[in-house]
Amino acid sequence: YKYPPEEKETILKNIEVNVGRTGTLTPTGVFEPVLLAGTTVSRAVLHNQDFINEKGIKIGCRVIIRKAGDIIPEVVSVVESPADAPVYVLPDECPSCGQPVSKTEGESAVCCTNPECPAQLLRKLIHFCSRDAMDIEGLGPAVLNTLIEKNLVRSPYDLYELKYDDLIELEGFANKSADNLLAAIEKSKSADLYRLVYSFGIPHIGLKAAKLLCETFPSIDAIASADVESISAIDGFGVIMAQSVIDYFSKDTVKKQIELLSGAGVNMKTELEEKGTKLSGITFVLTGTLSKLTRKEATEMIEKEGGKASSSVSKKTGYVVAGEEAGSKLDKANTLGIPVLTEDEFIKMFE
Repeated sequence: YKYPPEEKETILKNIEVNVGRTGTLTPTGVFEPVLLAGTTVSRAVLHNQDFINEKGIKIGCRVIIRKAGDIIPEVVSVVESPADAPVYVLPDECPSCGQPVSKTEGESAVCCTNPECPAQLLRKLIHFCSRDAMDIEGLGPAVLNTLIEKNLVRSPYDLYELKYDDLIELEGFANKSADNLLAAIEKSKSADLYRLVYSFGIPHIGLKAAKLLCETFPSIDAIASADVESISAIDGFGVIMAQSVIDYFSKDTVKKQIELLSGAGVNMKTELEEKGTKLSGITFVLTGTLSKLTRKEATEMIEKEGGKASSSVSKKTGYVVAGEEAGSKLDKANTLGIPVLTEDEFIKMFE
């Protein structure tokens, strides 16, 4: 039995607006701190203007909050509002750069229209340098923020133009740390193409989708020249994802950025590995904690032999690999009569 989440009343003191890497303005409510489900809660995302309008949210109103899934704070409803206060409206200008914002018809998101917005730039660069993307060790948020403030970096390409003399002048950098960062940036030039595609932050395209895209179209030119039909034909893709890829690579700013990155020596092609066929057509589901392999390693082993790793169990699942503390997926596999492997039995399949 799942008990209903605990709910508490509190007062909305203020609404802060943050700008994400895609330019979306996200309002966050700041509340009178209240103890809720074991922790003190003072903030919750208010999502967008439609959510605010639907709830009738006003600064100074009394609201009921709870934790969705016992984790994420959310506003359930407004209990009492100041009579003289209007429903909160998102600003007409970006709080980071002051440029006008826009809202696409049929969508709830309000976005900054300035491609050089500092808030967008920082978040784009954080994503570009992250572990699953270009994996540039040493380029965390603090360093990137400093590089932006010093006007040394205005785009991902500028990272590849950084020199030793640029870094040694910055606070916290010495000879070794400057050399290490330049070496990490140089190393990222040879990253797999799917990492570069993922680093662009294309809407609807996560790491797995970027891999599938680059397996089908093994160069940035091939991706950029593909049409909606051929992209949406990729297993796991749909028309919305395909159109998002088309829209992204059709932008002049993106074309220029790719040209600059290519000129800097960043890899633009996929070195296609010869895949085995031992597991061709077989779908695996990993569940529980594996002790000898990480999930990523196990998934790569499956895909290298032509198999497919899925996150959900169905009648089409070939095997379920169960680690320690396996839960509902193992139960479902037993109910459906799907073969269950231990981690050792899974590893033996590749010997």
